[in-house]
Amino acid sequence: MKIDVYFTPLGLNAGDLAGRGVVVIDVLRATSSIVTALSAGAKAIVPAASSEEAVRLTANLEKDGMVLAGERRMIKIEGFGLGNSPREMTREVVGGKTVFLATTNGTPALVAAQGGDPVLVAAALNFSAVAERARAVFAERGDLVIICAGRERQFALEDAYTAGRLIKAVRKGARKVALNDAAQVSLDLAGQHGGWQDAFDTSDAARQLTDVGLGADVAFCAHPDRFTVVPVYADRRITA
Repeated sequence: MKIDVYFTPLGLNAGDLAGRGVVVIDVLRATSSIVTALSAGAKAIVPAASSEEAVRLTANLEKDGMVLAGERRMIKIEGFGLGNSPREMTREVVGGKTVFLATTNGTPALVAAQGGDPVLVAAALNFSAVAERARAVFAERGDLVIICAGRERQFALEDAYTAGRLIKAVRKGARKVALNDAAQVSLDLAGQHGGWQDAFDTSDAARQLTDVGLGADVAFCAHPDRFTVVPVYADRRITA
């Protein structure tokens, strides 16, 4: 039995993940926004590798059936209806609609995860529910890949901490689980912090979000088990 963690999606391709259960984490903020949007009744989320791709994908769609959302360097993209704040993903705005989402780190990580089966979307907000699903996949396959979105192609503490928490939950009761080096580091990080808020408070991402007036997003994302939805990514669409 084996759990592999990747601190960024760089270098991954579909062949690396074929037939393997995958969990994608970008806890500040893309996966948190996805979990919140689906919990608020969004029909689906379509992750785009770039803002240009998101615009292209929506060019010929009925505007009343979709929402264009995304950020660059934490700030809402000009001309998009929403940014990447989970607090924006309300039932009034996204209910019944397809959200086309383009973010700096999270949506490229999801695009890189194509080929996994299943591909689950994890955040603190849905942690218990997604951990239960991931544990079932791991028990069946004996194998799990956790992809952290990272931050601008670098290690992100908040994603690695969440990966460590997930490893603890998934391997509970299992014997002789092999971990790659990144998985072992993630597990160690999970033991060093008292919870998501504590881990976030020491991360560059949280500090930078706070500096641009988005500290409320950090607090929102640090709240575990707000929701029970487990988003699944398949055929370029994320659904509950």
